[in-house]
Amino acid sequence: MAMQYKVVSALALILLVSLAATRAADGEIPTAADFAVCNDEAPEAVKAGTASPIMGDHVRAETARVGAMTINSIDFTSRVIESSDPQIHGMKAAGAKDATYQAAYRSCMRRKGF
Repeated sequence: MAMQYKVVSALALILLVSLAATRAADGEIPTAADFAVCNDEAPEAVKAGTASPIMGDHVRAETARVGAMTINSIDFTSRVIESSDPQIHGMKAAGAKDATYQAAYRSCMRRKGF
């Protein structure tokens, strides 16, 4: 009986600590200011060589260069990218043609919590 009490107490303590340590998801939406900051930082990261594009960046850049729409509803035809992916939404359309720019922009948006 004493062993069961210790196990239940330990599990309850673990649950309380994990709930206290976990922050609530804010569900924040990026603002125009977030887009502007990341669009300003991306060219600097490209020049510094600190961004590493992934395959998705290369694919999106090629798609943007040919001016095509993709299946996942990214609109490359306006001044900024319209996408359901918060890490590329708001990116300048001109920058979307460069995979390294996309990587830098995504990295900035990730740092901001998106």
